Amino acid sequence: MQIPFKDLRPEKILVRSTNWIGDAVMTTPAVRTIRENFPRAEITMLAQPWMADVFSASPHVDHIFFYEKKGRHKGLGGMLRLSRELREKHFDMAILLQNAFEAAFITAMAGIPVRAGYRRDARSLLLTHGVAIRAEVRKKHQVHYYQALLEDLGLVRGSDELFLRLADKDMDFAAKMKKELGGELVIGINPGAAYGPAKCWPAERYGRLAELLHREYGAKFFVFGTQADRATIDTIRGFGPEFITGLAGRTTLGQAMALISLCDAFVTNDSGLMHVGAATRTPLAAIFGSTDAVATGPFSDRAIVVQKALACSPCLKKNCNSDFRCMLDISVDDVATTMRKLVEKK
Repeated sequence: MQIPFKDLRPEKILVRSTNWIGDAVMTTPAVRTIRENFPRAEITMLAQPWMADVFSASPHVDHIFFYEKKGRHKGLGGMLRLSRELREKHFDMAILLQNAFEAAFITAMAGIPVRAGYRRDARSLLLTHGVAIRAEVRKKHQVHYYQALLEDLGLVRGSDELFLRLADKDMDFAAKMKKELGGELVIGINPGAAYGPAKCWPAERYGRLAELLHREYGAKFFVFGTQADRATIDTIRGFGPEFITGLAGRTTLGQAMALISLCDAFVTNDSGLMHVGAATRTPLAAIFGSTDAVATGPFSDRAIVVQKALACSPCLKKNCNSDFRCMLDISVDDVATTMRKLVEKK
């Protein structure tokens, strides 16, 4: 007879992280639940390298093992290599927060005797403790999706509050940058989104928003993004280079998260950094178009979603095949009104 999951006493647990920053932030309550249920276990997070800063300072994780999917763990040969490396660590439990088949394949090939996760993506036979997704869970926020997995495994569900502890070195970096920027009111702008352009409010409108808020409040701005966002950030900076600072490629993820935590307010597309803002409890306005704010909106009582109710929304597409009304119908005044509420509430 199989021992109930909640009664197992693992010494070494491998947790397979999700691959996107926002998803990883939304798993932080679940990771805390794992720690609370197995307080004596050594917990290792299996994550792709760019995810490390989400968990590097977390007291709920002891180690991070890098899954170098674009490097030495690339392809089937790389997955088998990763499995051999994990086998050498002698994990006795794997909890798969990632839904993919490969997560179950890698941990099964690693010989980890207990493998738990949702029964999806044709991986049921590779799991020793598979969980069916309840219909009601599909209708809730993703935070509940990850927590429900653990709850249905028999664990005691902990707090649903997002958890993000930032490294001291990143907080020191952010404090210095904010001091150098000056100004009594500092607002963060995040105009990008990894999933696709259908999630992005036009750059020119972010620029006009910054211009308006600077005129009204004397606000100064950090504009977040990677090197790929440089053109977008340059467009926004064109509306006020003296009070708008672009951060394209100038920060690590940890430094960007720390800066967001120190902003007085934050305006963002639906993106990974939006979830960082929610986790750091930064007052934020989240602009939604093609995606579902119920499932992936900012999980924070200090956040306001700006969205137009259209028949085609949420379409969940990367690119709009129509007239992009979900974003174009959101005016600068719409977002400015929300930002005023956040700024004046502080």
